[in-house]
Amino acid sequence: MSLFARIVLIEDHAILRDGLRALLELEPDLRIVGEANSAAEGVQIAQQTQPTLVITDLAMPGGSGLHTIDDLRAACPGVRVLVLTAYCTDEYIRAALGAGADGYVLKDASRGELLQAIRAVLGGQKYFSEPVSARLVSGYLRRNEPGGETAPNITGREREVLTRIALGDSNKRAALALRVSIKTVEKHRANLMRKLELHNTAAVTLFAVRNGLLSDLQLAPPLLDDGTGR
Repeated sequence: MSLFARIVLIEDHAILRDGLRALLELEPDLRIVGEANSAAEGVQIAQQTQPTLVITDLAMPGGSGLHTIDDLRAACPGVRVLVLTAYCTDEYIRAALGAGADGYVLKDASRGELLQAIRAVLGGQKYFSEPVSARLVSGYLRRNEPGGETAPNITGREREVLTRIALGDSNKRAALALRVSIKTVEKHRANLMRKLELHNTAAVTLFAVRNGLLSDLQLAPPLLDDGTGR
């Protein structure tokens, strides 16, 4: 097993791409194996190098970064995809999640946050910058106002737990936010998985996106991962 993660960068701004490479090459467990300045070139390089992780922008010459995510999945089964973009809008966030992005980080993030996002995504978790999480949470709250759409056959508390799962919260963090015990969160989580026939966090996130639980975005207090993994 490799001791480092293999990364491909897809970014059309050369200065930013150079900066990312310089930053990541300081980390002994990360290695840049390819770079591209367009979506098409990025998919080609990823197919050749079979990276562990692709970091990609969304708006680039030669095609949509959202289509790039689909193409990357086809070219590199199992690859993790982290979106790094300046866009924090309803359309981009919802579409990126629907396309299967594993993380969504804004370009004004700090070095520490970017590294945290990379390692979270490499570890099989979802990661969202705080402003993105804030919009996602607000969308859920709006959906639960009178007259809002809700996912079928689940209770209000289960919807709350579903949203926390979709945003990548650990059971402990979800329990703290909802002011219930970890066992209660675990019980609701198990019920949700059974009722909705979902088997992992990625499936929960996709269900939440498709059923409108992570849209209609306005600002609200962000979610933070406590890093426990529970």
